[in-house]
Amino acid sequence: MSEIIKTRNLMKIYGEQKSVDHLNITVNQGEIYGFLGRNGAGKTTTIRMLLGLIKPTFGQVEIFGENLFNNQKSILRRIGSIVEVPGFYENLTARENLLINAKILGVHKKNTIEEALEIVDLHNETKKLVGKYSLGMKQRLGIARALLHNPELLILDEPTNGLDPIGIKEIRSLILSLAKDRNITIFVSSHILSEIEQLATHMGIIHEGRLLEEIAFDKLRERNRNYLEFQVSDDNKAIMLLESQFGISDYEVHAEGNIRVYSHLGKQGRLNKAFVENGIEVLKINISEEGLEDYFTKLVGGGAIG
Repeated sequence: MSEIIKTRNLMKIYGEQKSVDHLNITVNQGEIYGFLGRNGAGKTTTIRMLLGLIKPTFGQVEIFGENLFNNQKSILRRIGSIVEVPGFYENLTARENLLINAKILGVHKKNTIEEALEIVDLHNETKKLVGKYSLGMKQRLGIARALLHNPELLILDEPTNGLDPIGIKEIRSLILSLAKDRNITIFVSSHILSEIEQLATHMGIIHEGRLLEEIAFDKLRERNRNYLEFQVSDDNKAIMLLESQFGISDYEVHAEGNIRVYSHLGKQGRLNKAFVENGIEVLKINISEEGLEDYFTKLVGGGAIG
């Protein structure tokens, strides 16, 4: 499997602020790579460097196996992108906007615009002025523009940001179909955990400019662990009981008296009985599985992305 994007110790420094700090990411052909991080983590700065819009302070960007800044013009012809909110002439129709962009890109193939509009399901909205489009329609039109020159790689910066649930679902379905049906490699940034979880095949987590981890979602799901969760009146006493009576050492203590036990699955009845017999009130019992939010919180050492 060939590497489509590879960065080597990529850095961008503004004054004393390291916006991106020694970033090493690898995106392989055919992947939907979710670039996940809080707002301000360095996602957009990274994307701007991947597209040659800004130059790194240090490090390298390789796309399609070539140094981006040595071969920028030929490489960018193979990439489609949306950076932040796509801009259009709102007093023109979608077709008129795409015609202007096609001329700029040097795309003259017949039916290109109609095909792009059909892919994003805007082919029945061509008489409406773009100024009357919803935000979700504008995002889909932005993807149509990015597809005009039949790119091999799509780079999308927060494509569902600000959309309602229906718009989010439409963009998600569109991205999945582009990867599956057109074999386009997709690099998509987001601060929304659930979106990346439903969309991406691989993920990189960035925090304060640094890559914390890069992992395939299949591997992440294998790593997810089931656990018993007890909310008790006295977590210190409960821990002593778990250790002394049951020999349990694989547990975690969370806020509000919540204890997660990673062993003894299916034996919650025995544990509950022991708590009660020793004067520990059990307020709640759950059988749970760690998800992406738990994983992210552990990595960044704080709350979930918001």
